[in-house]
Amino acid sequence: MTVFVLGSINLDAVARVDDLPRPGETVAGTSLSLFLGGKGANQAVAAARMGVATRLMGAVGADDNGPGLKAKLAGYGVQVADVAELEGVPTGQAHVWVADNAENMIVVTAGANALVTPQQVTATPIEGQRVLLCQLETPPTAIEALFRLGAAKGALRILNAAPALPQGAALFPLTDILIVNQTELASYAKLDREPVRLEEVSVAARKLMSRPDQIIIVTLGAAGVAAVRRDEAFLIEGRKVKAIDTVGAGDCFCGALAAALASGMDLREAVELANAAAALSVQKAGAAPSMPSRREVEVFLEG
Repeated sequence: MTVFVLGSINLDAVARVDDLPRPGETVAGTSLSLFLGGKGANQAVAAARMGVATRLMGAVGADDNGPGLKAKLAGYGVQVADVAELEGVPTGQAHVWVADNAENMIVVTAGANALVTPQQVTATPIEGQRVLLCQLETPPTAIEALFRLGAAKGALRILNAAPALPQGAALFPLTDILIVNQTELASYAKLDREPVRLEEVSVAARKLMSRPDQIIIVTLGAAGVAAVRRDEAFLIEGRKVKAIDTVGAGDCFCGALAAALASGMDLREAVELANAAAALSVQKAGAAPSMPSRREVEVFLEG
């Protein structure tokens, strides 16, 4: 029951506004909060909150922010011995605007996240790690090194191919489970519009498969989650909740799914649990602070 996450660690500056600004427009913020964030950190926290031992590899700056973010991660139960502190490099930051309707805009500055190297990966023992989870806010070369190591160790390799980057597609053949949202699916499959119905999603997802045993999972926002194999597909419908802040919902899904699979759940059960966890997460502000516990998700599923 272990999850090993390679990913980004950021300080999130979240400003709430009545409406998102248009180009060239200045709007007044109603509040400003600082949170632990970054896709890697968020997903690691989500996995740890599901009660599964979770390690995070990444990098922060040896500045005022880095050590504090590592301490916050440890407070959530994430093992941070593999997070490097780099001198002379700023910790990654994300500037997030969240509107009253829960829509958001985000600008990310990578900082130390961009300096994670294949050498850092190959120097780290990963024996006994059941699930490897990566995103695309750290260098693809480091992810490739981890997935090649994972293949030799028999680990399940999960890639959340976000944000959608051209070089991300080169990692698909090394991936066992690929997770994308509708926008990312349309980008990678080179579609003119985002697929909506399960049939459309399935056709587009299969374009990304490079092996018959791969699984593509497509998050569909309020509509739920589609899971696509070569010869089957199913939809777990979204749960109706009042969203306060959607930042980190996709990360919550990825981390919870990795934890569920590491604990031995089958795919459908794991997707259902992760879908419920993401629905709970949008009802709280912030990314990492909004990740629910395993017990909260179980109560929600029973209700």
